[in-house]
Amino acid sequence: MANITLENVVIDFPIYGTQMSFRSELFHRATGGLIRRDNASKRVTIRALDNLNFEIKEGDRLALIGHNGAGKSTLLKLLAGVYEPTGGKVESRGRISPLFNLSPGWESEDTGYENIVNCGLFLGMTPEEIKRKTPEIAEVCGLGSYLDIPVRTYSAGMTVRLAFSIATTIEPEILLLDEGLSAGDASFAAVAEARINRLLSRTRILIMASHSTGLLKRWCNRAILLDRGRIVMTGSVDEVSEFYERRPKETVGAPAEVVAA
Repeated sequence: MANITLENVVIDFPIYGTQMSFRSELFHRATGGLIRRDNASKRVTIRALDNLNFEIKEGDRLALIGHNGAGKSTLLKLLAGVYEPTGGKVESRGRISPLFNLSPGWESEDTGYENIVNCGLFLGMTPEEIKRKTPEIAEVCGLGSYLDIPVRTYSAGMTVRLAFSIATTIEPEILLLDEGLSAGDASFAAVAEARINRLLSRTRILIMASHSTGLLKRWCNRAILLDRGRIVMTGSVDEVSEFYERRPKETVGAPAEVVAA
């Protein structure tokens, strides 16, 4: 059974060799995280995630809500294994598929068929899975003989169709999304809608960050509000998004705190 547990998770990003003028500007302009200053070593550290504790169980569709810099993308990258926690621990069970980029491994000089292999491998599919799903991908994207020529010759719409068709063939147990999925082509909208629905239906856990409240309400059943790397509120998507939208504007995205490390 798929699940994820975070216990007292902290992520600090140290900034080395930073000039004082830049640090001063950073103190005034930073919109997320907790900036920590060690006066002895002059080292600056940004606390991107601060003491996170929560559990995600099979069947959960979790929305991450918060302003830019609140820690949403950092949390997704932590769950994907891109970042290691500075403190605390993350335990997960289930195959994690991060879908932050529709076309990882994309090579413009390679053909469409070669990029099906490239992207499939980057998305965690085995060669056998890619071979089995290639006919489906070819049918969905509808590019026909164009799949035999380099993708640098494709229009933007053709490129998105192929990338979207590849990405939505994955079989994730835990799916991580940053700002949802888009096919970028109005004529492809009905096909894209069906593909997304099928992808989500076979996903045991969904964790998605987005600024689109409508999208989160449509796809998610739980929500966490993040601010400066901390959990402010948990609850239903309606409750959390309504609370977030009611918060005084001066507290959302306010300058980060500066404390002595």
